Amino acid sequence: MTKKYNLNDTVVMKKPHACKTNEWLITRIGVDIKIKCKNCGREIMMDRLEFERKIKKVIGGE
Repeated sequence: MTKKYNLNDTVVMKKPHACKTNEWLITRIGVDIKIKCKNCGREIMMDRLEFERKIKKVIGGE
């Protein structure tokens, strides 16, 4: 099952970040996905399969 998400979409992850939020902004899409925490600004990269496993829902674009 593939989820539909685009660049600059806000996504909710299953587990919260250390700063107590689970909302992230997608900043790069490719083989790897780069997401930025909406609360503290921390950026992480993960591969697409790991991202699709950890995502809960897509809120939408800005």
